[in-house]
Amino acid sequence: MKAAVFHGRQDIRIEDRPVPVAGPGELLVRVTGAGICGTDTTEFTAGPSMFPIHSPHPVTGHHGPMIPGHEFAGEVAAVGAGVDGFAEGDLVASGAGISCGRCPSCRAGRTNLCDRYATVGLQRDGALAEYTTVPAAACLNLSGRRLASDVAAMAQPMSIAVHAMRRGRPVAGEAAVVLGAGGIGTFLVDALAAAGVPVTAVDLDETRLAVARRAGAADTLLATRDRPLIDQLADAGLHADLVYECTGVAGGIEAAVGRVRRGGRVVVVGLHKAPVPVNLTSVALQEKELIGTLAHVFDRDFSDAVDLLTDQTDLWSAVAPTVLPLDDVVDGGIRPMIDGRAAPIKCLLDPRIDAPRPIDTGGRS
Repeated sequence: MKAAVFHGRQDIRIEDRPVPVAGPGELLVRVTGAGICGTDTTEFTAGPSMFPIHSPHPVTGHHGPMIPGHEFAGEVAAVGAGVDGFAEGDLVASGAGISCGRCPSCRAGRTNLCDRYATVGLQRDGALAEYTTVPAAACLNLSGRRLASDVAAMAQPMSIAVHAMRRGRPVAGEAAVVLGAGGIGTFLVDALAAAGVPVTAVDLDETRLAVARRAGAADTLLATRDRPLIDQLADAGLHADLVYECTGVAGGIEAAVGRVRRGGRVVVVGLHKAPVPVNLTSVALQEKELIGTLAHVFDRDFSDAVDLLTDQTDLWSAVAPTVLPLDDVVDGGIRPMIDGRAAPIKCLLDPRIDAPRPIDTGGRS
């Protein structure tokens, strides 16, 4: 099978690999769509950090060159021993996260904090290939659901947004601000709007803000790089009950903490490459909350994420208008994200094709 294999920093090669075999409790999935995200680009430019290239991973045991890809959907090609509820040909979306089910976090229902958490495509071979194996417990059977396979490939990042939204504990009457309308930010706007929360999206790119408005943003703010973001929010009169920081830059945290209301909540969604200063005096004296969020809880978040994808058929052609072949993963997918070139909000790949094609949303475009 054709696969994109990470060998080291800035070194992804298209290779021929054997088709993997589904082990007990696993599915062999014929990949119909896979996404790439900021984690993949960071590993490409500065890794390996999460990818177990130089030493075995303590949970998965993977060691050496690895196939990335943790956002994906596909058709069941084979069912491993002990698996119920799936059959060959079923369309599935994968959450990719693997938890033990026995540790205190798992028993408390917080499987994303499992002591032995691992992810398909981050700590073992993933879906930037024609086939991949994944635990059946990390897959949702989409048979009978009205969802195109291209859109199903976005279920994992949408579930991250659903989980982040819930971590903020939005309630009726509150308003939210989402700083950064990239992939997760756009999905988060959609999730908040669906929950009835008025949301303002903030970004440096007017094209992304236009998509955020289609996703349900009640208002948008086009930011600039020439002034501190906190000052721009103040000038716009933005003073929210709930702020989701999705930019991963220090100015975003400063703005989020500075412009959230007394007693408000800041959810830190974006990952920061280095420690950032935070005004903890403001946090203490005004009883503000800083809240972390990690991945998703499959049993709670994933099906709801799929429902959101199903409900917004006409949005996804703006989020991911073009699906790329696997050969384009670096030059067409990763490098534009690194270089900051104009690119779609979400990059999708289909290992079955040889040339780019429009996304199939299964509905209006």
